[in-house]
Amino acid sequence: MELYNIFLQHPIICTDSRNCQSGSIFFALKGEKFDANAYALSALENGCAYAVIDEVKYAIDDRFILVENVLETLQQLATSHRKKLKIPVIGITGTNGKTTTKELITSVLKEKYNVHYTQGNLNNHIGVPLTLLQLKEHHQIAVIEMGANHSGEIKLLAEIACPDYGLITNVGKAHLEGFGSFDGVKQTKSELYEYISQNGGMIFINSDNADLMEMSTRVGFDTDNENVRAYSLQPGNKDCFVNGEISNCSPFLEMSCQILDERIEIKTNLIGTYNAENVMVAVAIGKYFGLRDFDIKNGLEKYIPQNNRSQLTITDKNKLIVDAYNANPTSMRAAILNFSQTASEQKTLILGDMLELGEYSNHEHQSIVDLLQQNKFKNVLLVGKNFIRTKNSYLNFADVTELTNYLISHPITDNYILIKGSRGVKLENILPIL
Repeated sequence: MELYNIFLQHPIICTDSRNCQSGSIFFALKGEKFDANAYALSALENGCAYAVIDEVKYAIDDRFILVENVLETLQQLATSHRKKLKIPVIGITGTNGKTTTKELITSVLKEKYNVHYTQGNLNNHIGVPLTLLQLKEHHQIAVIEMGANHSGEIKLLAEIACPDYGLITNVGKAHLEGFGSFDGVKQTKSELYEYISQNGGMIFINSDNADLMEMSTRVGFDTDNENVRAYSLQPGNKDCFVNGEISNCSPFLEMSCQILDERIEIKTNLIGTYNAENVMVAVAIGKYFGLRDFDIKNGLEKYIPQNNRSQLTITDKNKLIVDAYNANPTSMRAAILNFSQTASEQKTLILGDMLELGEYSNHEHQSIVDLLQQNKFKNVLLVGKNFIRTKNSYLNFADVTELTNYLISHPITDNYILIKGSRGVKLENILPIL
């Protein structure tokens, strides 16, 4: 309680001793290659009012707050703060689309409420508590993104954020190196459903997704449950709170959403039919929280994706779909299949390795190559050591530097280009020459 009272007087958290705001509290976190306890004094000299540490040798005066574990203290402080403010918290996780979904939901809710939400991808065991500690009394709803690449992480994040509402966008083959298998992915993501169920909260669920339905049923939810709001693209699904229908996607997604006798027509700035489920849940949440149809439509239509997430970029040479923020087998397949349906005479795919797949890497990369061949793509450039190991007849490059040199000597013009790969491949570096 003493630390929380100090936080109320100094409600800014700092974790970098080189970038301290005056009067903030420094938390000396430890990493694999650093121990911030050693920089606590520097943080105070640079403007922090207090430093939270867990090594007694650095506690030289009463500005140092000694605790057993700095990270756990940060997490506990965040939970205490979240509970004190008592505002609705919506927790979001999933393999693909969670950041876009978070942004869509936030854009909708902002039409009526003062919303606090995860910035960027601060969605891990440090990012979530930092986000919660930025909550203020004037906020009315919080939208918290939760990411994971190892088993048990969603359980931890749910216990920190204490969400009243939850949604899992989907489950797919990502971070298999950390989860061990697809079943491991499902088990970890379902920890959000488990927390919501155990604490009497509500979930929003895509009833078209068999994996999500199985996961939710296993912890006691079903579509008849009053604590479930389902959404679906299946026509005539009467069990759903929201029914969606795609009307166009060339290139931007257009769709209608039906809620009882009301229909909302939406023209988004999103690329790909796979974003339809993200739009539907934003509609469902907006409607549940009492927004007018006009406001829901306006919130969705004003959202423009950024940070290389399915962005359409038109240059003086080409038209680009840039999706270079992240990639896994599920999202890669969805992007390729969507691109195959795009009407264009000249199409090129530039695909980078999908990282963190562990022992599944060779199989999953070969499956993507097979999909490319099945869809009769001719102009394909593959980047990374994992794609190089596959059996393919396309152009292969060891890294983005090698690809850049090729594109300079073999410029591509008048093409519709899909650019997708894991962030570590750095495909965004080729954008200036396309």
